[in-house]
Amino acid sequence: MDTWSFVALSGLLSLIVRWTVSLSSYSGAGKPPMFGDYEAQRHWQEVTFNLPIHKWYFNSTDNNLLYWGLDYPPLTAYHSLLCAYVAHLVNPDWVALKSSHGYESQAHKLFMRATVLAADLIVYIPAVFMYAFYFCEGSSKKKASFALSVLLFPGLILIDHGHFQYNCVSLGFALWGIFFIALQWDILGSVAFCFALNYKQMELYHSLPFFCYLLGKCLRKGLKGKGLILLIKIAVSVIMSFALCWLPFLLDTQQSLQVLRRLFPVDRGLFEDKVANTWCSLSVLIKMKTLLLPQTQVQLSFAATLLAALPSCTKLIFQPTISGFRLSLVNCSFAFFLFSFQVHEKSILLAALPVCLLIPEVPFMATWCLLVSTFSMLPLLLKDGLLLPYIVTSLAFLLVSITLLAVSGLTSVDDLKLTPLAHFIRKCAAWVKVESLAKSLFMLSVVSMAVLSVMSATLNPPSNLPDLFPVAVSLFSYLHFLAFFIYFSAVHLLESPNKEDQKKVS
Repeated sequence: MDTWSFVALSGLLSLIVRWTVSLSSYSGAGKPPMFGDYEAQRHWQEVTFNLPIHKWYFNSTDNNLLYWGLDYPPLTAYHSLLCAYVAHLVNPDWVALKSSHGYESQAHKLFMRATVLAADLIVYIPAVFMYAFYFCEGSSKKKASFALSVLLFPGLILIDHGHFQYNCVSLGFALWGIFFIALQWDILGSVAFCFALNYKQMELYHSLPFFCYLLGKCLRKGLKGKGLILLIKIAVSVIMSFALCWLPFLLDTQQSLQVLRRLFPVDRGLFEDKVANTWCSLSVLIKMKTLLLPQTQVQLSFAATLLAALPSCTKLIFQPTISGFRLSLVNCSFAFFLFSFQVHEKSILLAALPVCLLIPEVPFMATWCLLVSTFSMLPLLLKDGLLLPYIVTSLAFLLVSITLLAVSGLTSVDDLKLTPLAHFIRKCAAWVKVESLAKSLFMLSVVSMAVLSVMSATLNPPSNLPDLFPVAVSLFSYLHFLAFFIYFSAVHLLESPNKEDQKKVS
């Protein structure tokens, strides 16, 4: 099979998998009074279509903020408005003010699923192929195999095309930003990331690496010459991008403040559902939500997140390499997920995106991490009736990783990027065979995920422990994420500056 046929087949397969998953159930299907994320996205179309912009984020008789009030940045609202215009042309009942609440029909489901697929096809999928063919080393078939593995990552497919969201838009813009930065097109990269951040505020997970890499690059060029000019260009592009997105809300201070209040609600507490991060895991032993004041919780999570991200960010400033940029994106995303305030289980997708980009470099660890990230959302997927798609997509991803990328054989110290630690390992733990240990731990992890998945889906928990299985999944995933965070941080901190990278940056 020639290269372009394989590329076409990869793209077609990824679309088929997405559409097949979309035939399944979705968040809140037939579950009044609030329904779920599907209804939230539909309701935002209703609100943006029927109300003037200055009422989108304010509570009123026509816009009850307690019923899925808009709490994402302006670009999400504009996207909802665009979808609403199309929906109104097809069937005005889909976006009728108030009377459309909880609207469900096969035709409307088809429309809503099509909007996600269109967004995926326009923003995310092209970015994956572009990144693969520009930055994945090796043959064209290897590049296409990498693209296919990224496109078949089950977590994003299950949440966007199953549960129902538009993460492909914000993650797609972020990936375009990474792509442009890697090409040394810093202005375009900054603009693309600004669009990602103005679509979903959770893109703050990726903000520190973008800032630190660009700042480090400017410092390397010198802040009295080319570096200062580049810094000014980037600053102007960022300000103009934000101004463009926020223009209707900048005319009134109350409008801007209300949008910010909706984007960053601090009254929801440290966490809500069972999520595989530090605070939720600690709550099994220490009820921090009741022991600490809300203000203290915010301060503690902020300090912990900053401290966790600091080592990777500091190195990136002083050694702004593309490889370090990718690793810092992973480390900062995990720092935010593990320690920040009000984390949702779906936020693991923000760490999963940069992990996907490391598949060519550390395929074994990246594949393992992506499998666990999908598993960590199991309670949500079971709640949405997505057990079968979860099983099939996870097995398909694992099969592609083993057959096309041969990840099972890439477990040596060199393959795991742990060469700087090889001498230490031989000196302090000569009995440790890294390759055998890695394979054994991976198999144990996969088998444990399979067992926990079966138990969660088939067994009823004891009456005195109703959250037994969600908590078990959460704790199991948390331990993995903490280990992955330590591993990727070590890889970044021990990484020697690549001469080619340094030459490109300077």
